[in-house]
Amino acid sequence: MLAVFNKEINSFFSSLVAYMAIGVFLLVAGLFLWVFPDSSILEYGYAGLDSLFNIVPYIFMFLIPAITMRSLAEERKEGTFELLATSPLTDWQIVLGKFFACVLIVLVSLVPTGIWYIAVYQLGNPAGNIDTGAVIGSYIGLFLLGTAFVSVGIFASSLSRNQIISFVLAVFISFFAFMGFESLSRLLSLQSVDSYVTAAGINEHYLSMSRGVLDTRDLFYFLSFIAFFLVLTKTVLGGRKW
Repeated sequence: MLAVFNKEINSFFSSLVAYMAIGVFLLVAGLFLWVFPDSSILEYGYAGLDSLFNIVPYIFMFLIPAITMRSLAEERKEGTFELLATSPLTDWQIVLGKFFACVLIVLVSLVPTGIWYIAVYQLGNPAGNIDTGAVIGSYIGLFLLGTAFVSVGIFASSLSRNQIISFVLAVFISFFAFMGFESLSRLLSLQSVDSYVTAAGINEHYLSMSRGVLDTRDLFYFLSFIAFFLVLTKTVLGGRKW
């Protein structure tokens, strides 16, 4: 697994993929947080990073599939997948190596946003007038959300050798997992079980963690979601090898 992980990291940072992804993420998130009047904290009148945590999930829906779309699709397109399939590596080592490499990119992209927390902390009146617990919970939720989208992206990349198809499929699944269940819960035929349908979506658990409440049910949900798509990826990978 470590060999696959190192190969993916070297591949990311030896090209412009990782740098562009992180740069675009910081630029777009920074514009929404500081510049655009509808979401700028300078217009809100109070110290908080709510606008950041509200917009980043939608940025992740496009950014993370752009990172993961090449993970397995490129291997199959260039014919190097056969080398992986016949190597001593197991399917799980291949899947987890690529998964953790993409997760590291997500983590690296989130770390610089800590500067914005420090800036907002100092802008408070008085300084430090910010709900740090909610910020920590939101960051944990955001990292788990990004990790969940990575598992979806890796799965989508295993289905096709065309990176564009993998990208579109990952965006669709990520969007549906985040917003789709909440929309379904509003249907008249499902209103009697709307709370259960909503709870099946990512957004419900992400919002719960954003309030600063670290519930084990939310953590279990994210871990189960990630494990589900990793198992699907391993199953697809095993089938393609045969």
